[in-house]
Amino acid sequence: MPLPPINPPLINSSNPWATTAEDLQHLFDCPHTGAVTTRTSLLQAFDHNPTIHQHTFFNPHSHSLKPSNISDGEVPADYSASLNTLGYSPIRLNAYLAMIPKVTHNSTLPSDARASKPIILSVTGSADAVRDCYRQIHKTQATVDNPLCMEINLSCPNIPGKPPPAYSGAELSEYLQLLAQEESPEGERRVAVGVKTPPFTYLEQFRTLIDALLDSCKPTCPVDFITATNTLGSCLVLAGDDDGVGGGGAPPAINSATGEGIGGMAGSALHPLALGNVRMIRGMLDEYEELRGVDVIGVGGVGGKGGYERMRAVGAKVVGVGTALGREGVGVFGRILQGEE
Repeated sequence: MPLPPINPPLINSSNPWATTAEDLQHLFDCPHTGAVTTRTSLLQAFDHNPTIHQHTFFNPHSHSLKPSNISDGEVPADYSASLNTLGYSPIRLNAYLAMIPKVTHNSTLPSDARASKPIILSVTGSADAVRDCYRQIHKTQATVDNPLCMEINLSCPNIPGKPPPAYSGAELSEYLQLLAQEESPEGERRVAVGVKTPPFTYLEQFRTLIDALLDSCKPTCPVDFITATNTLGSCLVLAGDDDGVGGGGAPPAINSATGEGIGGMAGSALHPLALGNVRMIRGMLDEYEELRGVDVIGVGGVGGKGGYERMRAVGAKVVGVGTALGREGVGVFGRILQGEE
């Protein structure tokens, strides 16, 4: 099945600014978001440590950092790129599931919009754990009106010793094969399932994804959408002088579990790579009858009308926003739809 109707086709990506119940309430109540995505959660809460799990905004031209006295939501447009060494949400999945009826009940949206707005629960873990996540979400779907979707994050670059599974055909297939075995009883609403991919940089990586999807078709594909892309790993920003040069042995701009400050880059600097990933994935899906119904959510560097339209032009059915949301708050969605840069 495809994604449920998302109108407007603009959402938040799974990111730090979709962590708390308050975050989700603001995103849900915004009339310019067609759905809401939670921050990636686990069955058990991730052990968030603020001394090593951090983020910052920077100017992609000068590499200068956002001034420390400027808070998230008020960051000038010059600092349109971000770097993070964050992991997953410190809130576990069942807590997010418990938030759903509260968020919808407290919403300021009209009643019809309140009941029809989809919620995408981003999850991760082992293949068996993700299967359990699916079962929990499916069980919750029977108790709420809002369409629920599950996005499997197989692409976080910030967990030491655990490379993104979506780069490995064998690991990706393990997840897909288990999901292919899950069937909804007749008459029950099915939860749409998606996979969030890391940035691919050469053809064989795309081929690995497509082959795993084809192998999982029994006879239909268990994946309904692909979210492309997550942050680009192995990136570094230095805390240099005011001009951002970062010479003289400047330290990393943020800390990390390894102490090197190397993390995932997002925002405007990622946009060309994200566009290429969306176009390649959409084109390769369309080559196979079994995969043509898989939708693509395009994420990466969208912060204005131009980025939104480019994502739609290369095949994104829905467009996600992350860094720009953190930079200026939920007002970014109205600005994008109103045609502003």
